[in-house]
This record gives sequence, C-alpha cells and structure tokens, in this order.
Amino acid sequence: MSATRTKLEQLNIQKHTIMAKIHAYLNFNGNCKEAFDFYKNVFKTDLVGTYTYDGMPADPNSPPLPEDAKGKIMHTSLNINDTTMLMGADVIETFSPKATSGNATYIMLDTESADEAKELFQALSANAKVMEMELGETFFAEQFASFQDQFGIYWMIHFEGNKKMD
Repeated sequence: MSATRTKLEQLNIQKHTIMAKIHAYLNFNGNCKEAFDFYKNVFKTDLVGTYTYDGMPADPNSPPLPEDAKGKIMHTSLNINDTTMLMGADVIETFSPKATSGNATYIMLDTESADEAKELFQALSANAKVMEMELGETFFAEQFASFQDQFGIYWMIHFEGNKKMD
C-alpha cells in the first residue's frame, strides 16, 4: 500500500472532521421583532444583532423600499447554545413571496433533562395556535411535545431520558 493517502481516504477523514453547523432561519410577515423578543425571553439570551430594512444602503438595481418595510427586521439572531442559533427576518413582498406557515418543518429541541423540557414547553407553548401533543411520556421519550407557537412556528420538545434507542 502506498504511503500517500488515497483521495477516498482523504475525503473520509474530511467528512469526519468537518461538520457544518445547522441553524434555523425563520421568516415572518411583519412580526419578527415581537417573535424574537419572545424567543430571547424563552431562551434567556440576548439578540446577537439586528438589521432593519431601512438601515440597508440603497441599491440602484433593486426596487425602492416600500414605506411599510421601514422598521421591519431584515435579519436578527440569538444563540440558543454554544453551537446553535435561531435567526429570522420579516418577509417584504416587494423582495420575496409572503411567508406561509406549515408543518413540513419543525424545530426540535433535544433537552438535557425532563425539567428543561418542561420549562421550554411551558414558555414556548404560551398562546400556542395548535397543540398537537402536550408534553408527556411516550414509548420513545420520557418527555415529548409538538405544537405550533403563537407566531406560527412548529416546535418539538424532546427528552429521551431512559427511552434511549438501541
């Protein structure tokens, strides 16, 4: 065998040592600030930064900023933990289609304890639009819940506990 690594071996090494982070990016129809004020309280953290549409430099190749976009959020984010961020923006129909809500995607919070699951469930499900499953024990988790929050975002809260998969 050659002393130099094959391309496949190099790719396998890279695959196991390089991993992109996954962050959730949420679109809103004008209530991003309200939603992120809520989420920063839920996750007990501050916003990392916020840009508004009226803070953007003018671009001669883009349509003019509509009056109703002023003060709306172009981008904001907060850290949920050391490796995960929650990001969001208001959708301005001049620039992109209106945000629609659906249950094709959930944000799944895998907690470290049953107490953390209960705390997050109580905070995030306040004024929930849809409660699919109240927090409780299932065959696959000590604590699990799924719901649509007051802003139209779908969440799952999960604490596997003693129900670990084989």
